[in-house]
Amino acid sequence: MSTQWLTINSNGFELDVYVARPETPAKAAVIVAMEIFGVNSHIQDVCQRLADEGYVAIAPQLFDRLEKNVNMGYSAADVEHGKALKQQAEDGLQAAIAGDIQACIDWAYDHEGVSKVGMMGFCWGGLNTWRAAQHAQSLWAAICYYGGGMVAETELADKPVAPVLAHFSDDDATTPLAGIERLRERYGDEVVVYVYPAHHGFNCDQRGAYNQGAAEVAWQRSLAFLRMCLQSA
Repeated sequence: MSTQWLTINSNGFELDVYVARPETPAKAAVIVAMEIFGVNSHIQDVCQRLADEGYVAIAPQLFDRLEKNVNMGYSAADVEHGKALKQQAEDGLQAAIAGDIQACIDWAYDHEGVSKVGMMGFCWGGLNTWRAAQHAQSLWAAICYYGGGMVAETELADKPVAPVLAHFSDDDATTPLAGIERLRERYGDEVVVYVYPAHHGFNCDQRGAYNQGAAEVAWQRSLAFLRMCLQSA
């Protein structure tokens, strides 16, 4: 497995991305959408784990249009800074960020020799993954981990065109249980939903909310979903 930072062109904007590649020819590519903390060590670790499973993993710095090289931990100050950046992004850059994600998808097809591309995102990245499932072109799978806000009525308005797997916790103000049930009612079997006895952020072993049992089960389900969506003929 090898890793590197690259800059790709997104409609004239220079977007930094972290890329992890397997040693053998890639089975497919997975775009990894960051939390509000940038492409930090947790997101890089997810990319490396995907590369170990045979995928090219590409994590774009989705705050680049606001602040370059965001790479934070999980202190109170980091949380506040991340929330402020997210708010700026949501207020005026949704279309540009969707374009950056599409640029990563297109770049994977053009440069990595893959025939299918999926996406996996965490927290705000889970929301961006859900939006990509609804609107992105040539996306074959979308895996959302506790996608903050994705079960709001406004986010459920458009039907996903890519297969979706969604991991939620049962104690998360950003994805209330009533909203999760609304998602299930709206899209039924088109969106595979799991709810874990855990807190928001349960996949990240750097956070107090880390839940090893939930994280391991969710990861195995995610790998099975990627195999089904990205490796089938």
